Amino acid sequence: MAGKAGITADEHIKKVPSTRRPTVEAARRVVKAAAPKAEEISYPPGPPRSKTYMWKIVRYSLAGANVVGIGTFDDHSMLFFYRGRELDDRGGLLQGGGKEMRSIRLGSPAEAERSEVRRMVKKAFQLARQP
Repeated sequence: MAGKAGITADEHIKKVPSTRRPTVEAARRVVKAAAPKAEEISYPPGPPRSKTYMWKIVRYSLAGANVVGIGTFDDHSMLFFYRGRELDDRGGLLQGGGKEMRSIRLGSPAEAERSEVRRMVKKAFQLARQP
């Protein structure tokens, strides 16, 4: 689905530097496998103004509520969870100390495809389905 800027996730991912693209694509496959009916919403295209900011690529929502997003920096990518504080993280995967969001750092496609990461993505969508 195209975001506000009218660009699809496929088009946006093509703009991601080739060094990060395989990890972003792997994260996308993990999310789509966990929630194939989630709405995929592309962020506005192009890198952020500063290299210290995450380049947000795409987010996934259920019933209008954001669940998980994918972003990247120059040296790693991220899965970020909008209700991350509420997720059961017994494995210690989640990073961050903000009010709600938490994230998982991904250095490679293999890291994105780990079973622990898959489980966390599934948990996020299960949480989103609860009333």
